[in-house]
Amino acid sequence: MSRQNIFDNETFFSGYKALRDSDCNANDLIEQPAMRKLLPDLNGKSVLELGCGYGHNCIDFINRGAARVVGIDISKKMLAVAKEESAHSKIEYHNMSMTDIQNLDEKFDFIYSSLAFHYVKDFDTFAKAIYSVLNVGGQLLFSQEHPIITSTIDGAGHFNKNENGEKVSYTFSNYNQPGERRIHWYVDGVIKYHRTFSNIINALAKAGFVIKEICEPIPEDWVIEKVPAWVKEYIKPNFLIIKTTIYFRAI
Repeated sequence: MSRQNIFDNETFFSGYKALRDSDCNANDLIEQPAMRKLLPDLNGKSVLELGCGYGHNCIDFINRGAARVVGIDISKKMLAVAKEESAHSKIEYHNMSMTDIQNLDEKFDFIYSSLAFHYVKDFDTFAKAIYSVLNVGGQLLFSQEHPIITSTIDGAGHFNKNENGEKVSYTFSNYNQPGERRIHWYVDGVIKYHRTFSNIINALAKAGFVIKEICEPIPEDWVIEKVPAWVKEYIKPNFLIIKTTIYFRAI
């Protein structure tokens, strides 16, 4: 499986950290509010976060009553921040690829991941690995870049404007050509993987998951008031959020 570690590139890390430190980024204004609405009751639960980054969600899970949280990330730079800003006696941080989770040799009640799965090359195999470390009755909640966003080969999907300069539509291509996408995001050669909506759902279903809810979040009213430019997100979704469970495990 892919083990790209672009987050330890100093240029990329600095640019990404500046983005997340801003109070006007799409993660905090659109994706995270939608993810929080889909969180299950975590009281007394064991939690695994895949691609935990700075560990802010890990702390939130503890505050929501989780008994234990394990956060894994391939980036040493991210984990250095997590261990400083998001340390807690009930949280363990591991520097490892999320595609190696079977090496944890334990199962969890809840698995969470925010905007990391589009970096995984072989999603079918990865979905099976996640299934293997989730307890029966447990849930997986994850977000990723929406397939509309990842589809265009060169990453150059774009908004189209009317004669008044208003964004009225969005152009993308190559949707039915899943595979690697190399884009420029702070640095050249950032690798992401495009999958169609059916690729994603079928991989989860074949692994044994039952889909509970799917969300393509749009900005809430308070977001538009804060950043009027985000009204463009009514034209197309930026994110895809999926919540799944395991009702029984075949023997």
